[in-house]
Amino acid sequence: METVKHIEQHSVQPFSTPVVGRFAPSPTGRMHAGNVFAALVAWLVAKSQGGRVVLRIEDLDAERSKPQFIDAVQRDFERLGLTWDEGPYFQHDRTEAYRAAFEELVAQGLVYPCFCTRADLHAASAPHRGEKPVYPGTCRGLSSEVRARRAAERTPAERLIVPDETVAFTDLIQGPYAQNLAHDCGDFLVRRSDGAFAYQLAVVVDDAEQGVNSVVRGVDLLCSTPQQLYLQTLLDLPHPTYAHVPLITAEHDRRLSKRDKDAALDALLARFSTPAGVIGHIAGLTGLAPTDEPVTPEELLAIFDLSALPTTFPDLVQIRWK
Repeated sequence: METVKHIEQHSVQPFSTPVVGRFAPSPTGRMHAGNVFAALVAWLVAKSQGGRVVLRIEDLDAERSKPQFIDAVQRDFERLGLTWDEGPYFQHDRTEAYRAAFEELVAQGLVYPCFCTRADLHAASAPHRGEKPVYPGTCRGLSSEVRARRAAERTPAERLIVPDETVAFTDLIQGPYAQNLAHDCGDFLVRRSDGAFAYQLAVVVDDAEQGVNSVVRGVDLLCSTPQQLYLQTLLDLPHPTYAHVPLITAEHDRRLSKRDKDAALDALLARFSTPAGVIGHIAGLTGLAPTDEPVTPEELLAIFDLSALPTTFPDLVQIRWK
């Protein structure tokens, strides 16, 4: 029988404990306008409540993460006036922390090996509610004999069993959001077949250990939040407050991409002349400021209204870059 679990979130009034936000870039390319926008809102949300910001380099993907981008992203934040108070922390240093959390889930009897290939997953599942494919539980019920035989042929990934339970919470920007873990998501990965721990597990462990209680990120990650809340509950970790900002999109609703060098920071600086020019254009485009005149993050802080966030942006899902 389905249960509904409402996760209590902090209100949009100042927290009773110090606010800790985060920048969490992946060093797979130079920052673009969408990255700058999300980081700017994260900084404003934390600083408007007298809080601090943690810098975490999310380099779980060793193949795509490049040292030159790790250095570049820190210089980019500094140049734009997006200061941080703690870090940088690196996910590649935290494997043992992820392993400990993984073993705790194993001890609860909630993890099983999954031998599905990408092709298997594509054939067996379909996108649900326009978000992402739902895992159909193909490997959940395999016998120990079948698991042993398949493990001799292929290294499995590891999935977390989810209940028929709806996790509901209130996002500071998107408002109420709910997801049935079984029907809208399915059992999800906590360790990949190459041995790397999955993003969902890593960010939950990192946020808890680094004291992050204010998470601001793109709306494309809204559908991941119930899974992270579920993991936090299983691991007895606190629930942050979440705010999911609209995506800045290019032509034909295509999201900005580091790979395609969309609205890359170097190009933005050339176009708008100064870091304040870049911040001002993004702030004006997204509704954070009444005009697109050059402005610094510190100057934006003077007019930022945390309680008005749900009505700040012209569209809560997509904002067209121009």
